[in-house]
Amino acid sequence: MRVSVDVSAVPDRPAGAGRYTIDLVQALSRRDDVELVLVSRGGDGDRWAGLGDVVPAAPDHRPLRLAWEQVRLPRILRKLAPDVHHGPHYTMPEASKVPKVVTIHDLTFFDHPEWHERSKVPFFRRAIRVASRHADALVCVSRTTANRLREECSPAAPIAVIPHGVDHSRFTPAPPSPDADRLVLDGLGVRRPFVTFVGTIEPRKDVPSLVRAFDRIAAVHTDLTLVIAGGDGWGTDALDTAIAMARHRDRILRTGYVPDEAVPALLRSAAVVAYPSLEEGFGLPALEALACAAPLVSTTGSAMEEVAAGAALLVPPADVEALAGALDMAVRQDSGLAGRRERGLTVAARHTWEASAARHAEVYVAAVDLARRR
Repeated sequence: MRVSVDVSAVPDRPAGAGRYTIDLVQALSRRDDVELVLVSRGGDGDRWAGLGDVVPAAPDHRPLRLAWEQVRLPRILRKLAPDVHHGPHYTMPEASKVPKVVTIHDLTFFDHPEWHERSKVPFFRRAIRVASRHADALVCVSRTTANRLREECSPAAPIAVIPHGVDHSRFTPAPPSPDADRLVLDGLGVRRPFVTFVGTIEPRKDVPSLVRAFDRIAAVHTDLTLVIAGGDGWGTDALDTAIAMARHRDRILRTGYVPDEAVPALLRSAAVVAYPSLEEGFGLPALEALACAAPLVSTTGSAMEEVAAGAALLVPPADVEALAGALDMAVRQDSGLAGRRERGLTVAARHTWEASAARHAEVYVAAVDLARRR
């Protein structure tokens, strides 16, 4: 099956949905039943070399790229003649006659518009509604997202729940060599023991609550540091303020964006991995932490609880006192830690990008069949 995938939304420093697109495309490229055509930004074609036919045609600037998707991409798809087109980031070329699959990551554009840049909210609300009505198939990355999509948009298209995978060649309990993790940590200026957060800094990740929770336990754990690893998204003023007000701010390290190869070392070397997000569509860093046998603290009430599946300490979102208590338990290596680690490895083992790609391939076939019946 010839499948076109719009990879033009993947940023230079990918996280979240960008990592999903990269890892999915790599897994699809290894399948014998899929022939990939990757439509990228004009200057980004080299990134996708060797994964399929690459068409570097999209503009770099986001507003232009979104307009290009509706005006120019349908014409490009007519020439490329794929069997099905996949929009992995909420949107699709509405005028194209090619069968279309769209991935919906979460419904926070509806539920919490304040967590997003104001200009994005009306656009992506409309894009999700359009995909729900007119796509030939929808992919949701968790049951939580699928249920919320049904409530908000009553989609006409069939929904497939396909979780993310884990790159088990990288995210493992043991480093690739005895000194590998130490060298990575030294390069970042990180010393053990530490609590770490890995992810883009934006309001829904609620890193300010993590700073305040860490500050509560820092006096007891006098050698503990907090490492915040991730590039700035938007709305970082609250984090800056929380750090400035922390009594132990000298033990808080912001590394900025870290390269992919550094992430496993940060996860498996941490005394605790904290992912205190207010809401997630999936929460890939949490799953990657479980694959590294890292102690994980996260939040209840969204896909994080679904993904962790009993392998993490969970606290209510934005509850600083509960978060501090959970961090303290994990740092002290409470009696349930060994069991949670073992369960985490079992949970992570069920998630592979090969399995995710296989389910996507099934959805592509179903989308083509549905389009033909229509």
